[in-house]
Amino acid sequence: MTALQSTSDATRALALAGELRVTIGRLSRRLREETRPGNLTASQLSAVGRLDRDGPATVTTLARAEGVRPQSMGATISVLEREGLVTGTSDPADGRQTIYALTAECRRTLKASRAAREDWLFRAIQAKLTTREQEKLGMVVELLQRLSE
Repeated sequence: MTALQSTSDATRALALAGELRVTIGRLSRRLREETRPGNLTASQLSAVGRLDRDGPATVTTLARAEGVRPQSMGATISVLEREGLVTGTSDPADGRQTIYALTAECRRTLKASRAAREDWLFRAIQAKLTTREQEKLGMVVELLQRLSE
């Protein structure tokens, strides 16, 4: 490979990275527009998502995982608890700690929200892409999965 090819490949990859970032951002915003569980802030949604993915956790564990101060996470959890989205139980190993988990109602809301976004995406794929384009999209999804690992 020549230096010119290498530069050309790097330039193409850089342009592709920019386009991909913008496009994924636009798609993410469009999916969020489809449904957003309640009137949650981004930090509240992030905490709910973390509890959904990782399971019950203390405020300290959540704060560490989200890269925020425990006081900030405590405020976030307090709002979620008032809204009936999370519930806290005493940590059996350390009674000074509280372990928070999603409520059944929150899980139902998350499931409905995800279903609505997936339904919108399904309808958009069917309406806007040919069968061949859908096959190409399947290959792109595989590539995106590799990039996200």
